[in-house]
Amino acid sequence: KSLFTALKSRTTLLVYALSAALIGINWGIYIYAVTNGYVLESSLGYFINPLFNVALGVVFLKEILSSSQKIALLLAASGVVYLILAAGSFPWIALSLAFTFGIYGLVRKKAPLPSLPGATIESAILLPLALCYFIYISKTGSVHFFAAPSTPLLLVLGGAVTALPLLWFSEAAKRLPLTTLGFFQFLAPSLQFGLAVAVFNETFTGTHAIGFGLIWTALAINVFSSIKKRSHEVR
Repeated sequence: KSLFTALKSRTTLLVYALSAALIGINWGIYIYAVTNGYVLESSLGYFINPLFNVALGVVFLKEILSSSQKIALLLAASGVVYLILAAGSFPWIALSLAFTFGIYGLVRKKAPLPSLPGATIESAILLPLALCYFIYISKTGSVHFFAAPSTPLLLVLGGAVTALPLLWFSEAAKRLPLTTLGFFQFLAPSLQFGLAVAVFNETFTGTHAIGFGLIWTALAINVFSSIKKRSHEVR
């Protein structure tokens, strides 16, 4: 019912057109990064993203940081800046991923619909663009969908693995302060980092160790603070 009601509202459609554009650009850049050997840089982007979320929460939603969150934010920001400076080149993949997903989270937090109807509208908006691109690459002979028996299955599973976290993220964005959500988002890039080094054999240097170490320390401080706060609330 909420879906059909939303389709009658131009304002609601514009909100989800914006969120669809943001997540479409974000996922396009992420797929480019993964398929071209930039998994480590993409993980950096999703490490920057929680910092951006925290900043958005403070600036736009007037959320207040605790003392431990301020310390954690400072440590994490130091780690990110160190990694950017040490890289010696502009990390456009990392910054683009952080910016688009951060703004997406803010838009979805303020969006009027529950997660599933909202994601349905986003997918419906992106579908014609995807079909046009598919037709284009079909005519140029660049379609690899049937290149191997496992390829269609892997791509279909990739769609599910994409959709479920986005639904969960949208639910979390509505239920949690954006600052809290931001710190939880350090977990995903940590897993991406592990995949980059252990599975895809990307180089991990001493520079990475310092930068990522600062970020992980920040995450540990925030998690410990959250557990301590929750235990006091229970008492």
